[in-house]
Parts: sequence; C-alpha cells; structure tokens
Amino acid sequence: MNWTLEVVPVPVSDLDRAKEFYGGRLGFKVDLDQEVAPGVRVIQITPPGSRCSLSLVQGMPPFPGARQMEPGTLHGLQLCVTDIDAARATLAAAGVEISPVVHVGASGWEEGRGQPWNSFLTFSDPDGNGWVVQEAPSELSER
Repeated sequence: MNWTLEVVPVPVSDLDRAKEFYGGRLGFKVDLDQEVAPGVRVIQITPPGSRCSLSLVQGMPPFPGARQMEPGTLHGLQLCVTDIDAARATLAAAGVEISPVVHVGASGWEEGRGQPWNSFLTFSDPDGNGWVVQEAPSELSER
C-alpha cells in the first residue's frame, strides 16, 4: 500500500486574500473553491508540477484528536524548483517579499548558491506562514 502526501492544510485568516496570493500572485492552480457544508468553505490549490495540493479552509472543525492550527503557524514546508534564481525572480515580480538565496556553509547559513540540493530561499504568505524553496538538480520525475 502506498501512502501518498496529497493535501497539506494551510491555516489562513482570509480565504479570498489567500486565494489571491497563492492562485493569483504565485500562479498555483485553483482546483476547488466551494462551500462543502453550511459555513465550511474549502479552496484547494496546487503548485505547478506538484502532486500535492494545499487546502485553505474556513469553518472546518478540527479532526477528532487533532489540534486546530492558527493562521501563521505553518513553517518550513519546502517547495522544490530546478532554478532557484528563476524562482526568486518570479516571486519578486509577483511582489512577494523573499530572502536572498542562501546555502549551508561552514559557519551556518551563508548568502549565495551552494552545491546541488544546497540552495534555498524563504518567503511568507500574508498570514505569516513560512515557506522554503529549495533548488533540486532535476525534476522529480527524473530522480
């Protein structure tokens, strides 16, 4: 049996603002935007080339035994790209505040590109959820 990661919930305070950020500014595909039950709205979006979607939800009660995430508390999820400089330029053109490209060096995080798998940048959504972008040496389908 396969266990595939296909949906990650992203806690946001304003669904329309989050939809504009992820769908409009970042160019993620909006797969679904509907009220699935009275007072429960779900927006599911997918980054280009990804098999895993993000779920932006309003009004959904927490799953039994799970804690409710508050907007801005999701940090460290990584998106992978094959060209970190192009990704940075795309984010900058969309008006997203982004970090410089960094890599792990002898003294910790150092500015500039590193070797394969060791070039990163970070950005946050309007609620403060923090994302990491990592450069991969090839597309996932080729690894």
